[in-house]
Amino acid sequence: MTEPGGTQPHTEQDGAPPTVPAGIPLLEEQTERAAGDDRPEILIVTGMSGAGRTRTAAVLEDLDWYVVDNLPPRMVLPLAGMLAAGGGGVKRLAVVLDVRSREFFADLVQVIDDLRAQRIDYRIVFLDASDEALVRRFEQVRRPHPLQGTGRMLDGIQRERALLEHLRDRADATIDTTTFSVHDLARTVRELVAGEGDKNLRVTVVSFGFKYGLPLDADHVIDVRFLSNPYWVTELRHLTGKDEPVRDYVLGLPGAGDFVQHYLQTIAPILPGYVQEQKPYLTIAIGCTGGKHRSVAVTEALAGGLRELGYSAVTLHRDLGRE
Repeated sequence: MTEPGGTQPHTEQDGAPPTVPAGIPLLEEQTERAAGDDRPEILIVTGMSGAGRTRTAAVLEDLDWYVVDNLPPRMVLPLAGMLAAGGGGVKRLAVVLDVRSREFFADLVQVIDDLRAQRIDYRIVFLDASDEALVRRFEQVRRPHPLQGTGRMLDGIQRERALLEHLRDRADATIDTTTFSVHDLARTVRELVAGEGDKNLRVTVVSFGFKYGLPLDADHVIDVRFLSNPYWVTELRHLTGKDEPVRDYVLGLPGAGDFVQHYLQTIAPILPGYVQEQKPYLTIAIGCTGGKHRSVAVTEALAGGLRELGYSAVTLHRDLGRE
């Protein structure tokens, strides 16, 4: 390797001191790696009409991607430049492109080349399905194919295949949705684009008072009114389950600690199934009479136990302060 000016870098082999001390990485390598980690990621979603682009866009939105549907391809590059400059903290952009763009669609190949030339990270996901499946889907929704014109539906499908052939060849991933249900497609998209944080189940543990009604969004409901009520202890009445004296009192009651541990052991084996079935959010509601003491203390204990098991768990005390 020759340095600027034609000189050779010092090496330990020629007896001169090394340019960079051993064990210290090169500054250029550090800078390039840090910049790469912070680059926005762009996902170009395209493919046959009727193959599942709309459902794919919805799944990506659920995964916290910023989704733009039917964007003219020539607008992709300026938008990518805005993101690279720190546009609003958006780091994951999904652009859904299809033949509705008509005259703009021909620009897409050049846009892809420009993205590559500017070293902007992107991936192309191409959605496809058999002609029979596409015809059946259009007939079910009673809509014409966008390129059908005055001809048959199959004529429009064949025109679209010819138009997209070169793009299909350049795709990083092709998803054939011929035999897919909407859940199959969602699962495939998640596996394709989701990072570890996206795959984790997000649990909300809610405390509530039965006298104010059940939480409408609860997936699991737990009744902790079998525990003695701190309300009848004068020294604890004005406090809540978030205060240490109440927490120690409630969790120190006979059966309270065992209940929390046994519930964690019961629910832990089924939690991965929620992610598998496309339900990454789970709400566990824990109720007592007024939602002030027992349910609050148990909610905090249960959420803490879930975090120890590696799950993302947050607490919400719905009725705290209503009395």
